[in-house]
Amino acid sequence: MRILVTGGAGFIGSVVAAELTNAGHQVVVYDDLSHGFRTAVPKRTELVVGDVADCQNLVYAIKTRGIEAVMHFAALIEAGESMRTPERYFRNNTVGTLTLLEAMLATKVTKLVFSSTAAVYGDPERVPICEAGPLRPTNAYGESKLLAEHMLHWFHRVHGLHYASLRYFNVAGAAGEQGEAHQPESHLIPLVLQAALGKHAAISIYGTDYETPDGTCVRDYIHVSDVARAHMLALDALNTRPYLMYNLGNGQGFSVRQVLEATCRVTGRAIRIIEARRRPGDPAVLVASSEKIQKELGWTPNYTDLESIIATAWEWQQKHPEGYK
Repeated sequence: MRILVTGGAGFIGSVVAAELTNAGHQVVVYDDLSHGFRTAVPKRTELVVGDVADCQNLVYAIKTRGIEAVMHFAALIEAGESMRTPERYFRNNTVGTLTLLEAMLATKVTKLVFSSTAAVYGDPERVPICEAGPLRPTNAYGESKLLAEHMLHWFHRVHGLHYASLRYFNVAGAAGEQGEAHQPESHLIPLVLQAALGKHAAISIYGTDYETPDGTCVRDYIHVSDVARAHMLALDALNTRPYLMYNLGNGQGFSVRQVLEATCRVTGRAIRIIEARRRPGDPAVLVASSEKIQKELGWTPNYTDLESIIATAWEWQQKHPEGYK
């Protein structure tokens, strides 16, 4: 199958592009390289540099490459930043998704796997969170993704779009030549690993007064390779099912302090900690129930313990201390 991967020069998108290529698909990566890296794009894939806001360019890329399905990762992802500049998130994540859908409609491409987020739930009423839980985002990032999900629903009803929306929790780890590198970096595990390499003097914990066992936020960490497999299963399932909605997570919650302790064990290095104020829009606990995708598609995570996830990221960080050049 010929598949367009938007945001395929980023962390998750590049891993999914590599897995698709290894499975025999023809992959075209579409990325503006504002947050992705040309060197992250897997070999044997074509890179088209372009903005998801450019409908004409998208239509041209889809038509000339004979694209049959799309996986959509191109998005801004920083919850804290979205509370300072929400307009950027609605324009890039929501309007950008609409532009992509219009390009798909114009080219008669009817299959889409969408990278959504656990942030659509906000502060959950129950943990672990099920797909039927209330959708009440506490930050503009989550709202921008939820609005995109609403659009997918209506494009399905009106235009017959087949779509899968996969709600991630915290994706981490590394896979082969693809690893996690953002500029600037804001995700906890790569930040802590950079501190272990001596690139940061200390790591800040944002909020130590949450209603959790140790007072720090609790998150469900999932390995990027497990996320990639879920995308491929979802794409296959769209051959027989018109729409899918799944959480992706390993079902276990780890606090910020537990992540720091596990990283110290994996790296064998001490890391200095600074306690800071909460960030606006951060829920106390986000832990997924992945029972639905396990039951319906047979997906289960291969990486279920935190240290094994961190170990793959540590190996990549040591080989790429400067990230992608």
